[in-house]
Amino acid sequence: MTTDDRPREWGRTLLRAGLIVCAFAALVVFSAVLARLTLTPSHASEGVATVNMRPGASLRQYAEEYTFLAAAKQAGGNVLLGVPFGVLLPVLVPRSMRLLRVMVLTVVVMALVELAQGAIVAGRAFDVDDVILNTTGALIGYALLGRRLGRAWRRRRGEAEQADEPAAGSSRWRLSRRRRPAPPRP
Repeated sequence: MTTDDRPREWGRTLLRAGLIVCAFAALVVFSAVLARLTLTPSHASEGVATVNMRPGASLRQYAEEYTFLAAAKQAGGNVLLGVPFGVLLPVLVPRSMRLLRVMVLTVVVMALVELAQGAIVAGRAFDVDDVILNTTGALIGYALLGRRLGRAWRRRRGEAEQADEPAAGSSRWRLSRRRRPAPPRP
């Protein structure tokens, strides 16, 4: 490294630190919004809210009993609540966040939120469909932006080369070997 590269390296380091702080702040803000939306009492639905352990039951209820706008607001809101997980987790967690890890972590966190809702908040109940919709939102966020952000972040830190290297014997590994031209014969 030459002396001319040092200011550039410090600038990159400061930029990375700023991005991590912004991503963490976004996660804190998201957590506060999530708590406000899900852990505040709903006195209007105290006698109506029931536990739903059957996947799809609430979605059927939305389709049959709600207006289109109310159903879209309910289902869409739950999907949107999960999107920040899919975007922020690959950036904040030190290891490469694969799709399965994002999904499992989102299911665990959202199930805990739903359990807390049902156990301690008046007028709220556990709903497995909310967990499914939140996880769907996280997967959408991961597919649209989180995967790219995570890879870009790792690439800058020098971690992407190891994470993106296909495992020996996998179909990606065999394809990567086919694309390389054969060495010239003497």
